[in-house]
Amino acid sequence: MPLRPRAARTAPPVAPVRTTPVPPKAKEPLWRDVVGDVLRRERLAQERTLKDVADAARISMPYLSELERGRKEASSEVLAAGARALGLSLSDLLSLAQTELTRHAQSTRPRQGEIRLAA
Repeated sequence: MPLRPRAARTAPPVAPVRTTPVPPKAKEPLWRDVVGDVLRRERLAQERTLKDVADAARISMPYLSELERGRKEASSEVLAAGARALGLSLSDLLSLAQTELTRHAQSTRPRQGEIRLAA
């Protein structure tokens, strides 16, 4: 007597696939990128070199360069030293960075009443 194959098991129901594309959210900047941008912008506004600011802050020039490019996470002591070398307080530096983050958040958030259509 030939064996009959077992009945195929049915897979559990799958949730329907969303067919409407969701627009990607703008990437939120990292804190180290924002702080680095503020440090660089302030240094350039004062027309000072990396070497000049690094010497005044008593940190190495390559490290300051990496901070400005957002490659390193600086300690509060290093940030305070960098800010002082630029004539800022730590709170000034952090306030400028917070302003940048707020500006970015407002530019990526849909305005009230604005309708965005997915292409």
